[in-house]
Amino acid sequence: MWRHGDVLIATTASVPPDARKRPNLTLAYGEITGHSHRIKETGAAELWESGGALFLKVMNETATLIHEEHLPITLPRGLYRVWRQREYTPQQIRQIAD
Repeated sequence: MWRHGDVLIATTASVPPDARKRPNLTLAYGEITGHSHRIKETGAAELWESGGALFLKVMNETATLIHEEHLPITLPRGLYRVWRQREYTPQQIRQIAD
C-alpha cells in the first residue's frame, strides 16, 4: 500500500470488466494548487475507471508516480486500486484537498 499526499494506492486482483480506459495518467488533480498526481512515463501504465473508482495497470517493470509537492514513488508492475483519501470533521466527511 502506498500513500502519495491525498492519494492512496493498493494492489488489487483485477480491473472490473465494465471499466473504461481514461485518456491520461492523472490519478488526481489538486483543487488548491492545480498540481496533479500522475504517472511520469508515457506508455508505462494505463488508467481505468469504473463507477467512479480508479484502477491503475502498470505494464512496464516500474512506473513513477509524481506530484510537485511530494517525493516520487516507484510502483512495480501490477494492478492497483486508487482512492482519494478523506478526512472526518464533526460537520462532514470530505476529500482531502492537496
